[in-house]
Amino acid sequence: MDDRARFEEFARLATEQRNPRTMDLDTLDVPELLARINAEDRMVPEAVARELPYIATAVDYVVASFHAGGRLIHVGAGTSGRLGVLDASECPPTFGSDPEQVVGVIAGGYAAVVRAVEGAEDRREEGAKAMDDLAVSPADTVVGIAASRRTPYVVAAIERARERGARTVYVTCTPREEFTLPVDVAICPVVGPEVLMGSTRMKAGTAQKLVLNMISTAAFVRSGKAYENMMVDLKASSQKLVERSRRTVMSVTGVEYDAAAKAIEAAGRHVKTAIVMLKRGCGRDEAERLLRQTNGFVRRAIETAAHDGSAS
Repeated sequence: MDDRARFEEFARLATEQRNPRTMDLDTLDVPELLARINAEDRMVPEAVARELPYIATAVDYVVASFHAGGRLIHVGAGTSGRLGVLDASECPPTFGSDPEQVVGVIAGGYAAVVRAVEGAEDRREEGAKAMDDLAVSPADTVVGIAASRRTPYVVAAIERARERGARTVYVTCTPREEFTLPVDVAICPVVGPEVLMGSTRMKAGTAQKLVLNMISTAAFVRSGKAYENMMVDLKASSQKLVERSRRTVMSVTGVEYDAAAKAIEAAGRHVKTAIVMLKRGCGRDEAERLLRQTNGFVRRAIETAAHDGSAS
């Protein structure tokens, strides 16, 4: 493809169009400028809502990967890459997950998280190599993130992930009818032109973050990391998590602060185990056995204990 053809392709991208509702952006005072940005931002959740069936498919893939001992791997460049790294980095403290279970890959390496690495997104060979370096396998689900769909680094990474047998997902703000890459599922929240032409860190970035949050959160919930609407696979490794752990145990079981603290210590600082111990009146070994038996689902562990009479 020559330079002229690349330019014409670029000019046609949905993410590179001018927004007719913000043509006077440079004339607005601050309150009106903010109101205009806010009005555009309100379009994002609806765009994501239209993609829920496709997001659900992606969640099913990730749950299957987790059950098979595989990983969720995000790969992107620029804003998209940073969002993937952010989602991956937040999973261990939120869900008590292994840091290698959700991985964020960004063009230019981790230095690009805090400072742009110019040209990194165009290096196809590095995108493919990143998948080889991670030894991507059929147990993994790889999520490509690119607002414009065309980022060479991301496209090459997804192509190599498919070659290696992984399930592949693509999150883009390109209309579905214009998306032609071979993937297992595409998620296409079309948010329209940005307030500032081409600034995809705005609406497109917001949409991508919502989608990534949905995928990882739903996958972990479906993997037994929540009880009711609380995070229960916490490990009390910081003062904030210590207090959150105690509050969680108190909320679920109805015990007072000191009793919750004592139960968590007796459970090896593992909230799930403490909850099962208190709810069923059993010891740590029995609670751990029940959690293993039910693949880590607290509700099932409690109900199994009640059903089989293994605890009072």
